Amino acid sequence: MKKATILITSLLTTLSVFAEQYTYKIDPNHSGVNFAVRHFVNDVNGSFGKFSGTVTVDTEDATKNSAKATINTASVDTNNDKRDSHLQKSDYFDVAKFPDMTFETTKWVKSGDKKYQVTGNLSLLGVTKPVMLDVEYLGAVEGSGHYKGMEIVGFKGTTKIDRTDWGLSAGGPIVGDDVEITISIQGHRKL
Repeated sequence: MKKATILITSLLTTLSVFAEQYTYKIDPNHSGVNFAVRHFVNDVNGSFGKFSGTVTVDTEDATKNSAKATINTASVDTNNDKRDSHLQKSDYFDVAKFPDMTFETTKWVKSGDKKYQVTGNLSLLGVTKPVMLDVEYLGAVEGSGHYKGMEIVGFKGTTKIDRTDWGLSAGGPIVGDDVEITISIQGHRKL
């Protein structure tokens, strides 16, 4: 019995050697942080143009995956300069006091083929609350051209939050409380 236990322990240790973790730097030129919020009866779409972060992938155990990102709130873009300027003021993103929002994952759970439910903490306006995203792994390829010698990976995540949970209540009831968020991430690492 003792020999069998030693053999199984040795085998498990050997197998765990094959598991690797890779960290990918988010490529802001080929990624997007987008949102939609109701205005009267129609959705207004927007995005944040400046953000950075990383995604770490464990090849054998998705529960060990992690991601973190920092988003510059002053980079909000709704295709309307006047509205964007208003969104930067104290009644919305208050960019002078809170120039960034951050997101850091706390849990990855496999929910299907290449699909995960990812929980993390979103910090905005000095308030931190948990958020759950439905995330799809889009694949990985070897880069070429400018990305030669790199591995490129892709993820897409969606969620819906209530903006008032972070103190963003201005504009109501003209502006809806629910905000739909879509995050498209392309990351890269050197091979």
